[in-house]
Amino acid sequence: MHPVLFHIGPFLIPAYGVMAAVGVLLALGLALRTARIVRINPNHLWNLCIVALFSAIAGSRLFLIVLNWTIVRSHPAWLLSLAMIHHPLLAAISTVIALAVAIPLARKQHLPFRNTADALVAPLAVGLAFEQLGALLSGAGFGTPSTAPWAVVYTHPLAARWSGAPLFVPLHPVQAYAALAFFVIALALCLALHRPRPRGDIAGFALLAFGATLYFTEFWRDPEGRGAFFHGALDAPQLVAIALVLAGTLFLLQRSAPQLPIAPAFTAEAHHD
Repeated sequence: MHPVLFHIGPFLIPAYGVMAAVGVLLALGLALRTARIVRINPNHLWNLCIVALFSAIAGSRLFLIVLNWTIVRSHPAWLLSLAMIHHPLLAAISTVIALAVAIPLARKQHLPFRNTADALVAPLAVGLAFEQLGALLSGAGFGTPSTAPWAVVYTHPLAARWSGAPLFVPLHPVQAYAALAFFVIALALCLALHRPRPRGDIAGFALLAFGATLYFTEFWRDPEGRGAFFHGALDAPQLVAIALVLAGTLFLLQRSAPQLPIAPAFTAEAHHD
């Protein structure tokens, strides 16, 4: 595959970073649309997303520096490689940081929790889909060996250096499986937003779908570095997947009155609903 999209002089432009950036931009644009549908202020949701995103990026990279302080002190140039590091633990830490920042900010901006969650899940699915496409190009979260005709083979040395992907070995394109699932989820959520449903139902169904996607795609991912629990029956991402399913079930159990979708134009009256 192609861990490097192109060069600008001596600088490498990594495929993962480009695809992740495209996913973020598309997700933010979609969030402005979904905010109007669920009757919350798009500007407030935009601010929430931007602050949470940059907090997650900065916090996770700071965590890496602290965790590898000895290396940083001896080899300061290692800091230039921070953007190339992708790991399930790092993703979990980024999520925790984003939630820790987003929840108080949402309360400060008086964003209703369940409506806000409904507005965010479809954009999140789009962002995750592009993140997985970037992982496919770079070799991050690579799959198990495969004899399938659609197997992928990594030949670029940087795929092995940055992500640990084995070279010249046919592998399941598990990142493509996950990306396809997230695209389908995003489409289904966008369609569901236009139907009258209790507040929080969209988020609940999304959490169930996210959990199922994460759980089942792990069977085709290489287990190295992903943890092992219950004598290897589950890995760390699968435990997170179970937690997502439980959270989604809780959302669906705590139902409120159905909320009718509205026209795309945001109004002051809608903001006070």
